[in-house]
Amino acid sequence: MAQQVKSKQRVAEHGEVFTAEREVNAMLDLVKQETERVDSRFLEPACGDGNFLVEILRRKLEAAKRRASPPKCKKPLPIEFEKQSVIAISSIYGVDILQDNVLACRERLYKIWEAAYIANCSNETNEECRAAVRFILSRNIVCGNALTLMCVDENQKDTKCPIIFSEWSFPFNDTRIQRKDYSFAELMLSANTADNIRKTGQMSLFADENGEVEPTLLRQYIFDYRRIQDYGE
Repeated sequence: MAQQVKSKQRVAEHGEVFTAEREVNAMLDLVKQETERVDSRFLEPACGDGNFLVEILRRKLEAAKRRASPPKCKKPLPIEFEKQSVIAISSIYGVDILQDNVLACRERLYKIWEAAYIANCSNETNEECRAAVRFILSRNIVCGNALTLMCVDENQKDTKCPIIFSEWSFPFNDTRIQRKDYSFAELMLSANTADNIRKTGQMSLFADENGEVEPTLLRQYIFDYRRIQDYGE
């Protein structure tokens, strides 16, 4: 059984109590259809070491396996599963105020992804893709204050650096991935507009499919998804 409390001190200082696996899955079942979409985006603003995010990733990787499997074929195509698995992990976001939680969350997500990668791609795995996934996790799971939307230092105090998130997409129907960087503050402002919620029926971190209610773009990169760690920060 997963530990729900690491220490009384952490509970007192940060209100840190982890949600049990049974409750996590019960809550995710309420949005089951979204958790089984490879590209559906999820943000956990107090992710801890990832109890919600790891279960979301497991569901997404199963969906990636189905999506990468040709009709009447039980096994996915390795190159297609690799791409779909990158889409799956790049659509998961988390913020936590404690650095040890952030590092643990990234590692848990990576290990789950790597196990599925090996199981479905066997001897066609490669180190470039592994490095790309680690880079994505370094940008998607961040140490910050989800209330102030700022990064924090080792003492959990706000810095002058805003939280920046990257939107990852494959708009070209090939191996090129597009990365767009936005500030978390801009994303929240756009997501919470009444017009956006009316159109989508829910909050949306990034622009909708029609490009409406798009927050201010900070940076944009386009490159092969296996080489994303070689560009930008």
